[in-house]
Amino acid sequence: MRPLAAHIDLDALRHNYQLACRCAPQSRSVAVIKADAYGHGAVACAHALESHVPAFAVACIEEAIALRNSGISKPIVLLEGIFSADELPLVERYTLWTTIHSAWQVDALLAFSPSQPIPVWLKVDSGMHRLGFGLAEAEAVWQCLANAPQVTALHLMSHFATADASDGHYFNQQLLSLKALAKALDAPLCLANSPATLAWPDAHGDWNRPGIMLYGSDPLEVATPTTQQLRPVMSLRSEIIGLREINEGEPVGYGGRWRAPRRSRIAVVAAGYGDGYDRHAVDGTPVLVNGQRCAIAGKVSMDMLTVDVTDIQDAAIGCEVVLWGTASNGAVLAVDEVARYCDTISYTLLTGVLPRVPRRYQESSV
Repeated sequence: MRPLAAHIDLDALRHNYQLACRCAPQSRSVAVIKADAYGHGAVACAHALESHVPAFAVACIEEAIALRNSGISKPIVLLEGIFSADELPLVERYTLWTTIHSAWQVDALLAFSPSQPIPVWLKVDSGMHRLGFGLAEAEAVWQCLANAPQVTALHLMSHFATADASDGHYFNQQLLSLKALAKALDAPLCLANSPATLAWPDAHGDWNRPGIMLYGSDPLEVATPTTQQLRPVMSLRSEIIGLREINEGEPVGYGGRWRAPRRSRIAVVAAGYGDGYDRHAVDGTPVLVNGQRCAIAGKVSMDMLTVDVTDIQDAAIGCEVVLWGTASNGAVLAVDEVARYCDTISYTLLTGVLPRVPRRYQESSV
């Protein structure tokens, strides 16, 4: 069998969730597992976390139904709410919590007659300028929903645009406006995403929404002692399937982008952009071979990539190659570092690993 696989460490997932809880002990932390748990497998991750979390969050109703059908019974929040009014019977059937961010959703909910009120999180646009009601209109919408028999457990929620940045000026503008609104309404709050959970205690509300941090990625511009405690959950591992010696000046890969600066030894690895590895990886992008750092040499191909292993004396056919994550000897290559070489962020690397790549789950405890 082709050796490429995404190894998912469920113990690390639970460790990262508990870190989120320790960062905000006065809050409840909903585990965000949208986008198939950021590429890690939502069903497996949800079952690994269910006994630890008060609730899950997903992007859409399809994701929630898949969790319910797998046996997940904890509350599930629809972060983007319904996409059409005919989804409301499904919200009721699967006992979901829904976000309301637009006037048409309010109208649809008020026209619906559920057998029991539906928990609602009212989304406010405090400066992200994506989804949500403006601050000036939010109070009226809140009062409308608070008085509606279709609604229960009403919360305010918003999303920060710059929580990952060291400069907190715009972040604090958002936070102050949200806290003022919540005080006026006596409303429970859900504000903190991963970076705010890790770095901005003032943003910790009744609920927090840790997402990418659960999977071991550092969402902050500058690492902190807390983020250094995060453990990678996905280790994308393959093996060397070919080796060759080339002379100084000889090219490697499509377009001959990389040329050997000396007589070099090149390893061919079973992984490529057809698996979701980023084709934009530049020469020098790090990988681990037998736990030792070396670098990509040449453009990534569909099913293969090439690595300069001249200085890895024990490199041989079948040797372990870690594209990000943890090697068998414990060495770690952070997905955030790889993402920087690809001019992207860890989210796109993790969620981009295609179904062609098997997920192999491992854990030592429940």
